[in-house]
Amino acid sequence: MDVQTLGYVGLRATSLEDWASFGTGLLGLQLAERSGAQLVFRMDDRRQRILVAGDVSDGLGFYGWEVADAAALDAMASRLEAHGIPVTHGDAALADRRRVTALISCADPAGNRMEFFHGAEVADAPFQPGRCISGFRTGPLGMGHVVLTVENLDAVLPFYRDILGFGLSNWLERPFRAQFLHVNPRHHSFAMIETGKAGLHHLMLELFSFDDVGQGYDIAQGERDCVATTLGRHPNDCVTSFYARTPGDLMVEYGWGGRAIDPATWQPFEGQHGPSLWGHDRVWLSPEQREEARLIRLRAAQAGQRSPVQVLAGNFEQAADVCPWWNSAQKLAAE
Repeated sequence: MDVQTLGYVGLRATSLEDWASFGTGLLGLQLAERSGAQLVFRMDDRRQRILVAGDVSDGLGFYGWEVADAAALDAMASRLEAHGIPVTHGDAALADRRRVTALISCADPAGNRMEFFHGAEVADAPFQPGRCISGFRTGPLGMGHVVLTVENLDAVLPFYRDILGFGLSNWLERPFRAQFLHVNPRHHSFAMIETGKAGLHHLMLELFSFDDVGQGYDIAQGERDCVATTLGRHPNDCVTSFYARTPGDLMVEYGWGGRAIDPATWQPFEGQHGPSLWGHDRVWLSPEQREEARLIRLRAAQAGQRSPVQVLAGNFEQAADVCPWWNSAQKLAAE
């Protein structure tokens, strides 16, 4: 698989001032650069991860996928062109603005601007979060995941799966059609939801500490109409999260506890228990879909559906063994 990670995302926004407050005060990003035309945010050692440009409308501007080196970038350009997809080679000025060594760009079947790059710049100074958080889980997993809305999944999926080589992690048919794809051990770095129109559904950022998410939820609840999806947990990638509305009504998923997979052995599956084990009441769904999603969650609970909590070494303490009935149940299960 030539694509290694989701490297950066560019957004369009009608209010840069509101985005500056949202990005630092709720998300905890570092505002690294600011001008009358653009905001640049950091979330780790990279010079930039999220770029927000002033515009007359809000939406996705572009998203950048990282490859290993110049040879991998040339191979990607050749592969795209071999499939009849026009490729533009970015000039030095664009590469400098993206803080990368070199890049190419193309459009996916839905018209979204994609960029592929290598040689991302590392900042000289340590990351300084905009509010007190433990930090974001990035590195070889990339900056998180991006989810698009599409008119028709079947028309777009082959581009990402067959041409780009993204691996299928799982899919949903109810309460909406969705496909989740991976490029590294993160369960999915990219996903699509079939809604009948093309756009950006959400961007996911993963925190190191569960408390970072809870404290962010407190902040979001204090802002009118900021919570777009209530706190809940996904069964596919095991993330516990909520979704916040950005200035301009886009969404950012703010989560913790993402599952890591082995891309070489992973077997894709259809999600039978909906997109969430509990919570995640999606105010953006129709009343009928919200009710269907609620019933799916209740059926999952009645069936005893559970997903293991994903923790990092040193990020948890094991509880004292004080429950005889639990010990007995575990012993019986092992037998």
